[in-house]
Amino acid sequence: MKLTGNPITLETKGGKVSITRNDHGVPEISGKRHEDVYYGMGWVHAHDRQLQALLTRILLQGRAAEKLAGDPALIEIDRYMRRMQFLPDPESEIKKLEPTVRRYLDFYTQGFNHYLETHGTVFELRLLGYKPEPWQIKDSLVLGKIMAFLGLADAQGAMEKFLTQMVRHDLGEKKLQELFPYLTEKIDYDLMKKLSLAPPLIPEALKWLSKLPKMTASNNWAVSGKLTASGKPIYCSDPHLEVNRIPAIWQEIVLRLPDDVIMGASLPGVPGIAIGRSRHMAWGATYSFMDMIDYRVEECRDGRYRRGKQWKPFAVREELLTVKKGEPVIEKVYENEPGVLEGDPFTEGHYLVMSWSAARGCGAGEFNGLLGLPHARSAREAMACFRKLEALSFNWVMADSLGNIAYQMSGRLYKRPKGVSGLVPLPGWEKKYTPRGFVSASLLPAAYNPPEGIIVTANQDLNRLGKAKPINLPMASYRADRIAQLLKKKKKLGVEDMKRIHFDLYSLQAERFMKVLRPLLPDTDNGRILREWECTYTPDSRGATLFESVYRALLRTVFGDNGMGREVVDWAMSETGLFNDYYGNFDEILMNPRSAWFDGRPRDELFKRAIKEGLSAAPKPYGRTRMVTLSHLLFGGKLPRFLGFDYGPIPLPGSRATVPQGQIFKSAGRVTTFSPSYRMIADLAEKALHTNIAGGSSDRRFSRWYMSDMENWLKGVYKVLS
Repeated sequence: MKLTGNPITLETKGGKVSITRNDHGVPEISGKRHEDVYYGMGWVHAHDRQLQALLTRILLQGRAAEKLAGDPALIEIDRYMRRMQFLPDPESEIKKLEPTVRRYLDFYTQGFNHYLETHGTVFELRLLGYKPEPWQIKDSLVLGKIMAFLGLADAQGAMEKFLTQMVRHDLGEKKLQELFPYLTEKIDYDLMKKLSLAPPLIPEALKWLSKLPKMTASNNWAVSGKLTASGKPIYCSDPHLEVNRIPAIWQEIVLRLPDDVIMGASLPGVPGIAIGRSRHMAWGATYSFMDMIDYRVEECRDGRYRRGKQWKPFAVREELLTVKKGEPVIEKVYENEPGVLEGDPFTEGHYLVMSWSAARGCGAGEFNGLLGLPHARSAREAMACFRKLEALSFNWVMADSLGNIAYQMSGRLYKRPKGVSGLVPLPGWEKKYTPRGFVSASLLPAAYNPPEGIIVTANQDLNRLGKAKPINLPMASYRADRIAQLLKKKKKLGVEDMKRIHFDLYSLQAERFMKVLRPLLPDTDNGRILREWECTYTPDSRGATLFESVYRALLRTVFGDNGMGREVVDWAMSETGLFNDYYGNFDEILMNPRSAWFDGRPRDELFKRAIKEGLSAAPKPYGRTRMVTLSHLLFGGKLPRFLGFDYGPIPLPGSRATVPQGQIFKSAGRVTTFSPSYRMIADLAEKALHTNIAGGSSDRRFSRWYMSDMENWLKGVYKVLS
């Protein structure tokens, strides 16, 4: 039974559901009850995105070496997943689900399994010899929770470890305080040097992590009806994810009920619309950059850790890893109150314990909040839904048909003692550093109908909007500032204005730097090209290419030559996401005329040195430096190009500080990206949604819907879901 334009009718427990595919390839699911449409959603996800959902489940279960292949990289990723144990007590979390939410998840699971039972497994998984077990509620719970960690909380943890490495290499406290302005603790250099740091995941294992869904930089905004042509609010979203993978992480779906239509982007394996609208509401999210990660230093010996004069035993969890065509592997995990040990406590020394605020006792709240959202009739009610979320820390912006706009941060924040920033590892044996539970969600940043009539979030520092201060490593505010600047240029805004903002390529970061750079540029061909550049990252721009070369040279000159070493800076810029997330911290130092990082030299001297180095690059058109290939989730780069599993290469528009934040870097030697994965505009005066997506509806290569929306995404064309 193939999903086409002809309706498919399925019987559910106590009802029925009709499923069809509209002219854009987007599945439309109609039913009389929410239970019925969620049943249909499970069936659709198994039909269109089975490979994505089941491969994700295998990885999250830590069973890749058992189910896929017994090679060392998969054993390593299994060890990582078992150590993390993202949902340690699934039955307890299932009991916390509200009765209606539990029912929705039951129906979703039944629909997913109905498809598996009647149609079987997709050919890619059959080739691997994988026979899937039925989908379960706990599979959805852990998938919903993982979106909070990979690329988000773990990015914060990676930067905190990077800070630790700087301390171990004797970077001065004045420099570190300047680079990390929220750092409040006095750094114990002696303790940091005693640390034995666990080796990172091997590159081949890291490549498998890229197959899991993770949200990174994003934009969203809402505009009050007093500023729009329609007189009603307009809401816009463009979540930034890794776009150079196929299928797209999101699947668009329309849910039709007798009294409502809910449409937007869904995550295969999870019921509900994560980013979208109903007749009453429109909503979406950016990452909040809440600090949910703390590290503790533990002094260990004989399998124990020190507490005062006592030595307490770690709790030991043994995980048995089954290996396909190989010997089983036993992974021992050592845990204490703060979290999971990164090291061997039987080898005497000092090790880190990672604490993630969402590690234990949460997971159900995400579904109680998000699956309650379609029942919300106002922004106030939606804010209450978002406050239920614990693992997912996002900036939720919303608008309602009554004329209200609102913002609410979600997530579980440690209630840290005064003077504890959360940025540096602190001694686990010192009680004064131990968190005092969690901050009430009512204290997190929020806003309701601000007088300026505009709400914009783009991963910037929003601590000013709450009593709690959850952010200590924000992203720079350039994108948020640019969006607000464009929104204020016109009195009566409409959908077409929002489309132009989605594709705006002007950089306020470049504007800021060029004010300093222009007077220092030499009278050479490349100097003149850069001097005349208008700070816009168009594909044919040679100035953009030269600016990027000079900017990179500035980072290498100031942070490489004056502290970290060029090889470290090059690694952080090219092989990790550290600079892509936290470049704003480095910018503030570069823009400071008398930074400690200049080691007493005039800033202009360092800038001139970097300009000379940067302008030695060939001034290629910017688009030619931005070519990426979209790779199939399983077969990417492994099959001949003519078979069509991969797509491209395509030029990725934008840069780190433009509205479409087109960032390209490597992770474990593999090219990855931050770019708008889904663009959505909702004028609450219309019964419509304007969208495009970096991909298509289906993960079936020979489906016409495999990459059906890609040209729209590239060219700025929006389809209309109504």
